[in-house]
Amino acid sequence: MGDRTLLLKEDFPVFKAYPGLVYLDNSATQQKPESVLRAVDNYYRQENANPMRGLYDLSMRATEAYEGAREAVRAFINAKSVSEIIFTRNATESLNLAAYSLGRSIVGEGDEILITIAEHHSDLLPWQLLAKEKGAKLRYLECDEEGLFTEEGLRAALTDRTKIFAFTHISNVLGRINDVKGFVKLCRENGTVTVCDGAQSVAHIPVDVRDLGVDLLAFSGHKMLGPMGIGVLYGREELLEKMPPFLSGGEMIEYVSRDSATYAPLPHKFEAGTVNAGGAVGLRAAIEYINDIGFDLITRREEELTRLCFEEMSRIPFVRIMGGRRAEDHCGIITFDIEGVHPHDVAAIMDSKEIAVRAGHHCAQPLHKHLGIMSSTRVSFAFYNTEEDVMRFIAALKQVRRMMGYGE
Repeated sequence: MGDRTLLLKEDFPVFKAYPGLVYLDNSATQQKPESVLRAVDNYYRQENANPMRGLYDLSMRATEAYEGAREAVRAFINAKSVSEIIFTRNATESLNLAAYSLGRSIVGEGDEILITIAEHHSDLLPWQLLAKEKGAKLRYLECDEEGLFTEEGLRAALTDRTKIFAFTHISNVLGRINDVKGFVKLCRENGTVTVCDGAQSVAHIPVDVRDLGVDLLAFSGHKMLGPMGIGVLYGREELLEKMPPFLSGGEMIEYVSRDSATYAPLPHKFEAGTVNAGGAVGLRAAIEYINDIGFDLITRREEELTRLCFEEMSRIPFVRIMGGRRAEDHCGIITFDIEGVHPHDVAAIMDSKEIAVRAGHHCAQPLHKHLGIMSSTRVSFAFYNTEEDVMRFIAALKQVRRMMGYGE
């Protein structure tokens, strides 16, 4: 398996440009395989035109490329229709669209919006702003010290005023996988709309939106081998039909008069202006690459690497791992702190050894405060990482306190 991974690593030009790089910040963004870079380059060299705006051949080819990417996304997450796939800039924009369009349609004064304490700021601030604007109450579902949310806790938190429950599929800090199907079932019984942040899940585990039953799901292309600047909002068609547009302008209209307008059908109602066709083409290439590798290999490799790293870190007395006490509680993500050493110093020492890790609050300050810590260091894996990457990180980790002047 290790040999196969080394061969896969050769697909990523960044590791040829920086042969000594140990890249362990995959939760922030993943590296791009040659096939994705080539697809984007080929689009701009041979298919570049404004999609859906011209009757000439080049524009029609651009439209086919863009809509072909939409179909690839639909199939990847098993959505019912391409009408349920909205292209955005990233998961952040997708979640803002959900809050602006859905939220302003169904949330009123005195209503409640429920989110988890583990949300990325992208899935917190839009709801915070909405609650303030509408005079609604933003409430938090809290986890235990291992990052676990339970159906019992959710059932107790839901009320007859809870209009929306927004939650992450996989925590970007703790790597904990939430029970989406269980959450959706309880919310559906309560008449609550579910909004799921899938930014950390779609690249690592199979995501089937029809099986999960979620109403809306957001994710980013750059976290799943694709380009930056392209994201997706999946929504059940009947729900999207009822939601007003997020942005207005070209392409999202059907007819405009001096005083009124009618809007284009789904999904174009939510895609105003010139679209990121090159990014969509790159996302399609990323999906094809993931499908070619297969989730059997992807999940198995990431589980192996996480287990190896977790076990080695657990043997270091001055390291405290946040979240679950078992390797299987961490889906490719291990966040930790080192006694007496600030996470920024940890990251700087790692960088001096060509090891890229993430330090700070990871855009999840309320979760850190809930767990009694201000900031932390995070390592996150992708299938192209190797056992050698893990052991180089562990060797550097063991030296951190000594390099900071401690005697160990």
